[in-house]
Amino acid sequence: MSFAASRVFKACRALLAPAKPATASKTTVAKPKPKPKPKAKATSTTPGTPRGILKPNPVSPVLGDFLGGVPESSRAEAVKKIWAHIKLHNLQNPTNKKEIICDAKLKVLFDGRDKVGFLDIGKLLSAHFPKAG
Repeated sequence: MSFAASRVFKACRALLAPAKPATASKTTVAKPKPKPKPKAKATSTTPGTPRGILKPNPVSPVLGDFLGGVPESSRAEAVKKIWAHIKLHNLQNPTNKKEIICDAKLKVLFDGRDKVGFLDIGKLLSAHFPKAG
């Protein structure tokens, strides 16, 4: 075996050898404690304040009448009440559950359409939540 080959194999033996048991020495150095991370900046809202689609926003008079005469509602609550109306009056197409058949109340909300897709409900509701500006 050549000198270069023996150096390579010795290194492999060292890598494949079983680990030696760790012995605790009397001169162990204490590791410094990590510094605490600074806390994230507090937001202007309190943790319990609803945000996003759960935040109540002013609604159009048409949607307000549908929801029971309320001047504002969250998007999530509006969608829940629309789906409750759809289920109560059995307005889903029995052959295609993705299609909603609009009754008189829903036609007013959805621009006079006879049928809407269930994914279109959110898009069509955006007209009833005016942008604050």
